[in-house]
Amino acid sequence: MHRLNLTIDETLYEQARAVSFIEKKSISQMIRESLSEYIEKNSKTKQQADLILEADDEKEILSILANEEFTSNNDFKSKFNL
Repeated sequence: MHRLNLTIDETLYEQARAVSFIEKKSISQMIRESLSEYIEKNSKTKQQADLILEADDEKEILSILANEEFTSNNDFKSKFNL
């Protein structure tokens, strides 16, 4: 795991503390769950992020980021009956 410093406003912190107490979860656990859900919800961005993490060099990363017409592997396979 990695440690992350996070700055939030007082109201949000107090709400998080209350929910943390009610759900018997740490605020860290709630943030991890929320971040995972956010990433999963944005599947196109998640797929691009996965490609960036697998990229071999900076040129490939820049190419992935510059491609506005991103097509997922599944879309590509179904389009070409692969």
